[in-house]
Parts: sequence; C-alpha cells; structure tokens
Amino acid sequence: MEIYLLRHGIAEDGRPGGRDSDRALTAEGEEKLRRVLKRARQSGVAPGVILASPYRRAVETAQIATQILEYGGEIVKTQALVPNATPQQAWDEICSRRTEEAILLASHEPLMSSLAAFLLSSPALQVEMKKGALVRVDCGNFGPAPRGVLKWMLTAALA
Repeated sequence: MEIYLLRHGIAEDGRPGGRDSDRALTAEGEEKLRRVLKRARQSGVAPGVILASPYRRAVETAQIATQILEYGGEIVKTQALVPNATPQQAWDEICSRRTEEAILLASHEPLMSSLAAFLLSSPALQVEMKKGALVRVDCGNFGPAPRGVLKWMLTAALA
C-alpha cells in the first residue's frame, strides 16, 4: 500500500476563546498546498481513499487534495487523525483499509511526524513535517507493527 501523509496547510492563528478545531486554512496555506498536490498528481499520486482529521483545516486540506488529485470518493473523517491521536490509532485505521492500493491521510502535528517514524519502524526518528508537506511511505505488512519504506517527501519549497 502507498500511504500518503499530508500535513494541513498554513492555518489562521487561534482566536481568544475560539476552538483550535475551528481554525481555517489561510490563502497562503491553500496556495502552497495546491503547489504540492499538483506536483504529486504529476507524479501519479491517486489515493483510493482519503481520510482526514475532523478539524476544519485538515478537512479543507483534504478537500483541496480531492480536487487536485481528482479523487471521486467521500472524505472519511476520523478521530484517529486528530493532533493528539497516537500513531497506533492511525495505523489501526490504515489497517482497516488494507485492500486499498493507496491511502491519503490529512492531519496535524505532532501526529504526522510521529506517524511517519512509526510507519518506518523507527519511533525515535525525527521527521520534520512542514505545513503542507506530503510524505509517501510504502507498506506491505499489516501486522501489529508496520515495516514501511520511505519513498519521498515533498514540501512547498520543493514544489
């Protein structure tokens, strides 16, 4: 399975008394995210399913991915991708869709960097997931612990 980890784009700052989950993407965040996703589409990225954190900025990120990657399905919102979820929770969600050839997860830090390390069987590995970054990890083992292979990372600066 090709697993694509997509960190949400740049989001507006939190407002006093506002909920973190309500923060939207900024125009700059959307533009940088579009650059990354257009490059990904040119590289053949075609997820069979897109999962997203229910937080607004992650859903908006997934919606942009849906448009640019020409994904025809529904975005699946899951608590397994909220910022404080564990890599194991996200892995369980991935495993429940093991028949897919490719899956894209739109989420947040600190989950995205720790999930990348977890998928690579190296939980101590330090991965810097910039906003709007896209990472591809290939995984063929769906046991209790993944044994993935890092294929590439794409950031807005490289796109």
